[in-house]
Amino acid sequence: MNTTNRRGYRGPLKLAVFDWAGTTVDYGCMAPAAVFVEGFRRQGVTITLEEARGPMGMEKRAHIEALGAMPRIAAAWLQRHGKPMQPQDVDAMYDDFVPLLLAVLEQHAGVIPGVLGAVDALRAMDIKIAASTGYFVEAMEIVGKAAAHQGYRPEFTISANQVPAGRPAPWMIYRAMESLAVYPPQATVAVGDTVPDVEAGLNAGVWTVGVAQTGNEVGLSEAEFAALSVADQEAKRHKARATLAAAGAHFVVDGVWDLPAVIAEINTRLHQGEQPG
Repeated sequence: MNTTNRRGYRGPLKLAVFDWAGTTVDYGCMAPAAVFVEGFRRQGVTITLEEARGPMGMEKRAHIEALGAMPRIAAAWLQRHGKPMQPQDVDAMYDDFVPLLLAVLEQHAGVIPGVLGAVDALRAMDIKIAASTGYFVEAMEIVGKAAAHQGYRPEFTISANQVPAGRPAPWMIYRAMESLAVYPPQATVAVGDTVPDVEAGLNAGVWTVGVAQTGNEVGLSEAEFAALSVADQEAKRHKARATLAAAGAHFVVDGVWDLPAVIAEINTRLHQGEQPG
């Protein structure tokens, strides 16, 4: 007799795994983008902020490699150095990147408006809070300490250089689930502002929520965004939403302030037997 187990998880969400920059702190994901531009400038290669933001969400050494592989940047590097970017070049740039980032992190560690209220609402639903990041441990510690002073304290944090591979690999999400004793994957939601954030969530088999307005895809500080016309604001949001939706996000919100309503929707869908597919 052939049997098929069709039992799916129908309980509520138990864990939310948030990204840091652009999602919960650093409105616009400003700190890392500027540092990548400066790092390449020091190597005699000019890159734009838009180019720097392309691989955002990845582990930072992998981010440098991804930038160096972009055709325009690769051609500029070849013209400047007479040969393609080498692994030792990546190592040298990463070594420069670390102090550059550490020097600016505190000034870009403000908790994004609406985050504290949303996190309180999730905890009232018995949802545990974890944080993952493409930052290395030392950077994560600076951001985490600054956020804690403002009232944002995840129960667990994990950095990309603490797992075998950063995003889009799912390992940081799995480590959060393991550490906070949450399973199955359907009981977890991953929240982030970049395509690799979304891809990591999909690869982990969890629900995914993309963050548009406050994140890397819009790429503007709170003041810069507020200075735009209403039409320009909506155009920026629309483009960011479309990018994150195309990456496969189950939901896209403007900011974490919109998350409690999404969590309620996911819980309803889970109760009805829907799974993140």
